Amino acid sequence: MKKVCILGMGYIGLPTACMLANSGYEVIGVDVDNDIINKLNNGKPHIEEPDLEDIFLKAIDAGKLKISGNIEKSDIYIITVPTPLNKNNKADLSYVISASEMIKDYVNVGNLVILESTSPPGTTRNLVGNIISKRTGLVAGKDFYLAFCPERVLPGKIIFELVNNKRVVGGINEKSSELAKEVYSSFVKADIYTTTLETSEFVKLAENTYRDVNIALANEFSEICNEYNINVWEMIKFANMHPRVNILNPGPGVGGHCIAIDPWFILENINKKDTLIEKCRKINNSRPFIISERMFDIIKDIKNPKVTIFGITYKENVGDIRESPALVIINELNKKGTDVFVYDPIAINYKGKIYDIDEALAGSDLLLLFVGHDKFKEINLNKVASLMRNKNIFDTRNFFDKKLLKDFGFNYFGI
Repeated sequence: MKKVCILGMGYIGLPTACMLANSGYEVIGVDVDNDIINKLNNGKPHIEEPDLEDIFLKAIDAGKLKISGNIEKSDIYIITVPTPLNKNNKADLSYVISASEMIKDYVNVGNLVILESTSPPGTTRNLVGNIISKRTGLVAGKDFYLAFCPERVLPGKIIFELVNNKRVVGGINEKSSELAKEVYSSFVKADIYTTTLETSEFVKLAENTYRDVNIALANEFSEICNEYNINVWEMIKFANMHPRVNILNPGPGVGGHCIAIDPWFILENINKKDTLIEKCRKINNSRPFIISERMFDIIKDIKNPKVTIFGITYKENVGDIRESPALVIINELNKKGTDVFVYDPIAINYKGKIYDIDEALAGSDLLLLFVGHDKFKEINLNKVASLMRNKNIFDTRNFFDKKLLKDFGFNYFGI
């Protein structure tokens, strides 16, 4: 039985650890956050995700999964730590470096090291591989094996997609690719394809950049339609009736841990200016500022305005607020002295206060629907109207029935 050490017990590391443990591997999950370690050791995942608690407890009860702050000698090492964006739009690889430094004294001949953390092309070979080789004298691809396997899961469906989504594995050589494929084949039911290190790293970035570019096109359409006084949602509906057209929906910005970050990683190590990728990033980054300005126009004549925001997560029906444009909007409103009250029944790890719906709406002058959680469909609009001081609704997702809102006396604003 092989032993696996997984570094980083986040959205990818913890579910992957559970999957491997329940597939017969002996797994140690390592994290540097003592709060996470303690919570997991008390039998409670720190991440809200369907089916995660069940497979976690199954792995723990079977004695196949252990959580610790310390590395243990293993056969396979998988790095699943964060790779955030720094202030210069470059990849912050400090967590990858730290994880590589942590395992370098443990890697022996025949071991397999896999990086899953999304990174600029060349990171696995030139950073992870070199750190280990310099310390051990072992040659990657000859003495130990080195691979990259990008995750491609959707929050809210992580467990399902870990099992059912196709995977791409890139190795420093063919043997590394095949060994890594064998690991993931223990729980992945879909096809797994092998390629080179750099190709697999780029695949992940290309997938999310594709989404970002297409969202930017939709957002640019919305601005142009606004100038022409055209309903962008109706225009998109009719345009998408063409058999080879699929325009995405515009919105208040792009958030999350992937789409808002990964396009910059593509550009990091190349000397190429004025790219479509960079222009699209700027379009999408400008969205929360454009929305904020439109909100100010609505409330500019109101003394001591109060704004209510429904939903601050980066997408509907998930609790994740990472890189959410809602946080930018809140900051812009606060800078101009506007009181902001947040109502979001599923958001987690928000540093501000989240109010109950009555307190959030009482005396409000503008309701911003930022993200359309399913729970918001159950809201009594008559109650909303009775609580607000000024019945203004700004709908960034085309979520509400415009005619119904007007029947309740709301002033409707939207993208």
